[in-house]
Amino acid sequence: MPAISVSQLSWSTPDHRPVLVDLSLSFGAERAGLVGRNGVGKSTLLKLIAGQLPVQSGRISASGTIGVLHQVVQVRPDETVADLFGATGALALLRRAEEGVASLEELGEADWTLEDRIASALGRVGLDAGPDTLLTALSGGQRTRARLAGMVFAEPDFLLLDEPTNDLDRAGRDAVIALLAGWRAGAIVVSHDRELLDTMDSIVEMTSLGTTRYGGNWTHYRERKAIELTAAERDLTEAERQMTEVARGIQETAERKARKDGAGKRKGARGDMPRILIGARKDRAEDSGGENRRLAERQRTQAAEAAAAARERVEVLQPFAVTLAPTGLPANRVVLEIKDVTAGHETGTPVLRNLSLTISGPERVAVTGPNGSGKTTLLGLITGALAPWSGTVRVQVDLAMLDQRVSLLDPHGSIRDNYARINGTTDENACRAALARFMFRADAALQIVSTLSGGQMLRAGLACVLGGERPPSLLILDEPTNHLDLDSIEAVEAGLAAYDGALLVVSHDEAFLDAIGVERRVALGGTQRDDP
Repeated sequence: MPAISVSQLSWSTPDHRPVLVDLSLSFGAERAGLVGRNGVGKSTLLKLIAGQLPVQSGRISASGTIGVLHQVVQVRPDETVADLFGATGALALLRRAEEGVASLEELGEADWTLEDRIASALGRVGLDAGPDTLLTALSGGQRTRARLAGMVFAEPDFLLLDEPTNDLDRAGRDAVIALLAGWRAGAIVVSHDRELLDTMDSIVEMTSLGTTRYGGNWTHYRERKAIELTAAERDLTEAERQMTEVARGIQETAERKARKDGAGKRKGARGDMPRILIGARKDRAEDSGGENRRLAERQRTQAAEAAAAARERVEVLQPFAVTLAPTGLPANRVVLEIKDVTAGHETGTPVLRNLSLTISGPERVAVTGPNGSGKTTLLGLITGALAPWSGTVRVQVDLAMLDQRVSLLDPHGSIRDNYARINGTTDENACRAALARFMFRADAALQIVSTLSGGQMLRAGLACVLGGERPPSLLILDEPTNHLDLDSIEAVEAGLAAYDGALLVVSHDEAFLDAIGVERRVALGGTQRDDP
């Protein structure tokens, strides 16, 4: 049976920062989802298994063939879909055969089923393209689907997929999810897409301490983590109870000793005991007192360490939660009104036609549609970056927008400086308290924005926009979950759960939209419609 085995694997960056330390795990003919925080080494592990990075320490063995899909791939100007299938030469032979210029030897080698099989593979990922289509003519999401089709076409024993649904529209995500749901060979999938992870046979959680394998899909994994949290909270309660008991026991022992020593002193003062006996008792009392203090200190230290370990485990497992100031947005206040808008970027080529949309009160609205349907254009109209060709756009409340790059933050400033600038405050205590609610405590608030991970940057953006005394009444988010790890996505969801203003979100992530309580969807593409 094909298998991949990793044994005592360690790997460090060129500046000697350890990424993987003594990692051991194995994969068989299963679909395994690899999850963990950004920077923990998920993509690095895939590259090591694929042989694209040298093994520094440890061993990797793989039996069977491997197909690899990475997040970013450079495209040559002349590269076609056929190149992804390794079929350029074979297709050229078929063309010569059709034109009657192929030799008898070539005709014997011709694969007359090739075009149909390529079309079938492209159909499996929902891509309407032919073998001669240039990759530069496809969107990033379409190229991802084409590469995946080429991998599946080769029928490898293992697929190594790094964020395969990133930048895909709803149709593309559905196609990839359906493909993996029906995949019966091995697959190792790095993903933050919870719908995709629900098709997995197992979830492998990577942390700085190593890996833990959970049988079952994402939903089962979350159920197990909830059980672990309950157990950790129970352990913390027990550890804190033991700390209290140890402290009470130490106090009672000290009080008993004080009473006993006091009685001995009073008896000695009356002259009831010989002086030599008084001295011996004093020495024993001092020895006993020193031993009791050492025992008490050991008990106190052990109880404190147990409580600290339990508390740390609870903090790791405990979902992020935050409390925000109210926006004061009335339920019947018109927040956004778009009437019969037509707009685009090139004269004579409208992207949106006759679009109308109204948001009132603290509604939560999702904008959906295939890539190229006008979602980015719509956001440009609302923020004022783009003017409509016809119709009107009226924003009647204060708004803030967080795009994928969180460009409202100054990358050269600290989180604390950005908060002060955006909120117009010089109150250091209020600033630090607001950032602490979003888990930027103490020196963490002084981190320079350009050094943050994608998840940290979006959380910092939310802290700066929503953490003030009066959050904006309308918050716009553009594909907020792209490139975030799952912990970061859940932190964003928690932040938005505490927000009571209006929310307009562009996203293909259905699990995210469900988690933040989207009430209405505006579907773009073709004829724009407003779906309840």
